[in-house]
Amino acid sequence: VRGTHLEFITVLTADGAINGKGSQFEGMMRYDARIAVEEALQEKGLYVGKEPNKMRLGLCSRSGDILEPMITPQWYVNCDGMAKRATDAVRNGELKILPAEHEKTWFMWLDNIRDWCVSRQLWWGHQIPAWFATKKGEEGVSKNDMSWNDRWIVGRNEVEALEKAAKKLGCSKEEVVLERDEDVLDTWFSSGLFPFSVFGWPDNTADLQAFYPTALLETGLDIIFFWVARMVMMGLQLTDTLPFHTVYLHAMVRDKEGRKMSKSLGNVIDPLEVINGCTLESLLAKLDGGNLPDKEVAKAKKDQSADFPDGIPECGSDALRFGLLAYTVQGKDVNLDIKRVVGYRMFCNKLWNATRFALQFVSDFTPSTNLLDELMSSGKMAIRDKFMISKLMNRIEAVETNFQNYKFGDAQAASYQLWIDDLCNLYLELIKPVVYDKTEANADSRWAAQATLWITLEAGLRLLHPMMPFVTEELWQRLPGRGSLGANEPETIMIAPFPVCVEKYKNAACESSMDVTTKAIDACRSLRSSYHIANKVATRFYIKAQAGAVADAIKAQTDDIKTLGNASAVDINLDPKDVPESVGIVVKDETLTVMMDLTGLVDFAAEIKKLDKTLSKTLPVMQTLEKKISAPGYAEKVKPEFKAQNAEKLEGLKKKVADLEEAIANYQRLAALEKN
Repeated sequence: VRGTHLEFITVLTADGAINGKGSQFEGMMRYDARIAVEEALQEKGLYVGKEPNKMRLGLCSRSGDILEPMITPQWYVNCDGMAKRATDAVRNGELKILPAEHEKTWFMWLDNIRDWCVSRQLWWGHQIPAWFATKKGEEGVSKNDMSWNDRWIVGRNEVEALEKAAKKLGCSKEEVVLERDEDVLDTWFSSGLFPFSVFGWPDNTADLQAFYPTALLETGLDIIFFWVARMVMMGLQLTDTLPFHTVYLHAMVRDKEGRKMSKSLGNVIDPLEVINGCTLESLLAKLDGGNLPDKEVAKAKKDQSADFPDGIPECGSDALRFGLLAYTVQGKDVNLDIKRVVGYRMFCNKLWNATRFALQFVSDFTPSTNLLDELMSSGKMAIRDKFMISKLMNRIEAVETNFQNYKFGDAQAASYQLWIDDLCNLYLELIKPVVYDKTEANADSRWAAQATLWITLEAGLRLLHPMMPFVTEELWQRLPGRGSLGANEPETIMIAPFPVCVEKYKNAACESSMDVTTKAIDACRSLRSSYHIANKVATRFYIKAQAGAVADAIKAQTDDIKTLGNASAVDINLDPKDVPESVGIVVKDETLTVMMDLTGLVDFAAEIKKLDKTLSKTLPVMQTLEKKISAPGYAEKVKPEFKAQNAEKLEGLKKKVADLEEAIANYQRLAALEKN
């Protein structure tokens, strides 16, 4: 019709009957009319036949009725000028859209903008401020006849519309009859006014002056056009001002399979059910209480029973928040797996337990208002203390930078690494013997370790607070010294200043030294594990380190290697003739080799017996699989996926056999050395 410029003809009434343009079928309901049309064609000899024709039918989600296309007069907004201003704002940098990849969606919609239909036939919403004007007693004038469009009067209220109508019709107000359009404005039209209408616009109120424009809009990427673009267009058109300067679009939360959350799929996850926990029975009962058809309820129950056989465990809001932040590195979609959120509940537990454990190290410590500066200028710090402060500064900088750039997943990762990698797994373990040693000779080292730990705990909790507000508040309040740090001490972590990176306290040399030290510690632990050395037995290590920075680091942190490597002694760069022959060896790289004295520590005969037993069980399995793969017809008859699985399994078995044979040979060599 558009291409031919033919007249748009509507043959249906509002209640689904045929109107006056339906000739002899006028008044019939649409289904009856279709049968009558077929019969009329047969009577006139014009009926050729009918056959099934696949097509898509629109159905009402509530009643199940078939939806009929129907042309009616609607209100439209010409968006050409507004759309151009909105695209120009992004192109010239006045408006920033993050992540930047969504700019192409912005331009795709707005560079190809069409007139916007703002009429909605609903019972709720802002009623369109338009009145159809007629004179009393006037006939033949219909609001549904578009030839009378000039009779529509738009006004802020009925009084204004009446004045305009009287002037247009050239009569007194008493002669005018106004009928307001029953349609309401599109929800997105009303929502587009939100940034300024809530402050009293169009009046220039104090609130409007104080709070408009705003700075940042955070919303879902799926409504970048429906809402974000409408707010920008209407803000520029009606206030000549952008409603905000930055738009951050978060990812869409889907289920772990990447499916959109849907009631009919039964995969909708209620955040409260994750926070508080939920049994499978209550999840299924909720489906019964909904309005889904029985068939969809059965399917949804099956899916939920498969996804949550034991229900949803209680995770808490901190774990849910932290988990969702971790997902933001994925991009457009968050494929939410509850098991991962449960993993962050474990992190909450680790945070709680580690902090409570660390508090015993500082139970007799009294912090001061300028503790960090006092510590750094004290001259009492070991390399491990300087390393911890340096790591703290780097993590603070990383979190701050990532927050500023809206990289919330990277900020979450940096704070996680501070607590798990730097503090819990390393520094806390390193300072145990230092803090437990309460002798006078160790007083300075002990104070430095306590001060470093207190600073790291306090700043680390503030760093983590925006992401995990509840557990961090509880732990922060328990730190020693609360209430004694002067008049400016905040009462709650919520109003405490965010940590600031002090550039001069970064120490790349100490971090490099710790990297070398942890490599040596890893080698020590690997050797102890390989030879099944019990934890209660300390072992002697011989370290061959490249002269220079590597050797200096090992020498400077020998005590740390002894602490975490469970060493009775650590000898560095001994003459090879002074190193026993019966040693286990790990070569970390070309600069570092670690050896462990095995004399009297290993029952080689027993180890060889255990390995022989394992080998005797593994070899037949490998040989059977080799025979199966080499059998005639295997390549032709077996499905590709099974062949790939068998090949991978065989490769693993071969490696296991080779490792076992190598270990047996090594134990036999060491046993021979011990006898000699």
